[in-house]
Amino acid sequence: MRKFLSAFLFGSMLIGSANANVLEFDSSDPLYMLKTEEILSETSASFGRDILRFGETLSYGLNEKLTVSVNANYQIDFSGHDDGFTSTDLGIVYRAGASDTFISDVLAGFKVGGSRSVRTPWYADSTYYVGWRFGRQWAGLTLAGTIQSNWIFDDARGMAYIDFLPEAYFRFDADWRLGLNLLFRKATTPSYDEEWIGAKVVRQFGRTQYIGHIDYEFEHEDVQIGARVNILF
Repeated sequence: MRKFLSAFLFGSMLIGSANANVLEFDSSDPLYMLKTEEILSETSASFGRDILRFGETLSYGLNEKLTVSVNANYQIDFSGHDDGFTSTDLGIVYRAGASDTFISDVLAGFKVGGSRSVRTPWYADSTYYVGWRFGRQWAGLTLAGTIQSNWIFDDARGMAYIDFLPEAYFRFDADWRLGLNLLFRKATTPSYDEEWIGAKVVRQFGRTQYIGHIDYEFEHEDVQIGARVNILF
């Protein structure tokens, strides 16, 4: 089994080596970084536990090392009253270092506004976060990890939580990709602890990507399915 996994990973690194520019417009890559004055639109929809969510993220590359983004979501609760807009997320990504062997990014941002009826912690008002993303890219494979600390100062729910997100992203050719990820969340309020496993399939058409994903959460036995469209301008 170990030999099989080693051969699989080695083969994935070599896939696409004859077409190295597959990295150029691969906006679903966990280490993707916008170039100067590029704009990325990410439109998403997902469903899980009787809640339908819609999201939009707009990101802008100020230069080769700094990207700013704004994100907003709306959800419809079919079994309760948790309808409404989430807080608006304003964030930055700074590329602290990049070489042939290692990439390192600093993440920071805050969330403001949002509906009081939306009670999940990642939708809470007055949330601040800082994180570190790191990894390496090959023509056929990207391995990445993210560690992010989050603080919520909402009067109704003051708490903090830390996320750890390892990811593996495979480029099978210029058009098809597969992403696998885990999410471990540890919160100061134990009922918000989460453990997710997820997979996504990506189809590339020029600067546009169509993504389908499925995710499962072990603590609360939650399943989410969704889709996203990335358009790079």
